[in-house]
Amino acid sequence: MFNLKRAFGALLLSSSLFAGYAHAQTVKIAFTDPLSGFLGPVGVNNMHSWQWIAEVANQEHWAGKLKFEIVPYDNKLSPQETLNVLKRVEDQGIRYIVQGDGSSVALALSHAVTQYNERNPGKEILYLNYAAIDPLLTNGNCSFWHFALDADVDMKMEALTSYLAKDKNIKKVYLINQDYVFGHDVAKAAKEDLARMRPDIQIVGDDFHPLARVKDFSPYVAKIMAAGADTVITGNWGSDLALLIKAAHDAGLKANFYTFYAGTTGVPTAMGSAGADHVFEVAYWNPNNKKFAGADIVKGFKKKYKDDYYTMASYSGIKYLADAFKQTKSTDPVKVAEAMEGMKIQSLNGQEEMRKTDHQNQQELIIGKWVKVNGTTVKFDQENTGYGWETVAEIPAYVGTLPTSCQMKRP
Repeated sequence: MFNLKRAFGALLLSSSLFAGYAHAQTVKIAFTDPLSGFLGPVGVNNMHSWQWIAEVANQEHWAGKLKFEIVPYDNKLSPQETLNVLKRVEDQGIRYIVQGDGSSVALALSHAVTQYNERNPGKEILYLNYAAIDPLLTNGNCSFWHFALDADVDMKMEALTSYLAKDKNIKKVYLINQDYVFGHDVAKAAKEDLARMRPDIQIVGDDFHPLARVKDFSPYVAKIMAAGADTVITGNWGSDLALLIKAAHDAGLKANFYTFYAGTTGVPTAMGSAGADHVFEVAYWNPNNKKFAGADIVKGFKKKYKDDYYTMASYSGIKYLADAFKQTKSTDPVKVAEAMEGMKIQSLNGQEEMRKTDHQNQQELIIGKWVKVNGTTVKFDQENTGYGWETVAEIPAYVGTLPTSCQMKRP
């Protein structure tokens, strides 16, 4: 009888441990972005960022006994290739996917994930979008299965133009962007916001160019100079921004550049000393924040990958998931998604909140200026240039909190 009781007790304990959360297990997260080609270096850096934070979370037991594993897939920046990746993810039983490079890719992925989940109850997949910032994703095309970790175009432009509006030296602005949905969103938001905040500013140019195909931006820079622009606003990223900055430097263009992604791979090297004091970036974080929160993350990433950590949304994303896993004691994407709605977390830029109405993360934004490392306001450089980002303005979350047209359909 004693042995029977022991056996029964052991069985109950074993059953409880294997009932999901309490048992040590690994949650696989599919990562898909360009890992090859012209924009591959950006995708690889982003992949490493997710892998690094997963490693930190595992070491520090963010989700208790649960472990995170990032499984990479190269989508070649193609919506169709991304859908092929999603099919592989479905077949392999992975329930979480992250992506960020390219709003056209994100729109296709969000739609496909939503359709798949509607057809496959009990096998749902949750999509964390860490960098694709087309406002459609959390407005007209919002989905219960999609969570936006970055601030969208309209939010960032609201923050940027509220800063620019105070500079009375700005008279003529030139817009140059990649010719796809994100680039057009940037141009549209810039024109609308400047007209509202500073109607005296002239828009003296509005150019679009093919995504990741232009190898020489000197003709575009010549147009900017001819227009007499004192300020350039661009949503360019990756090699397109690096080559644009390089061409501006080579031509001796003195205009200030206000960017979304000047801190991404390749651009800091292209700027070097030439970008000092006249290249700015609107972002949700930079390593040289006033409290230097995340210094250990930045240093650890540099040591392991010989690269710079700038995709802080990876930290927020893993933190949201870890907190939701603990709260629900489950890894079921349906329960996790419900827990993440309205959730507040402490990230490296302070408190963030995942707005329930549209799954758009609300957070403080900053304006950074490219300056020489000085050991006080700028301790961390980028790409070993000796230059980094100095925070010149902190924009409270409420400034970028905008209305949404999302009509969320919940399961």
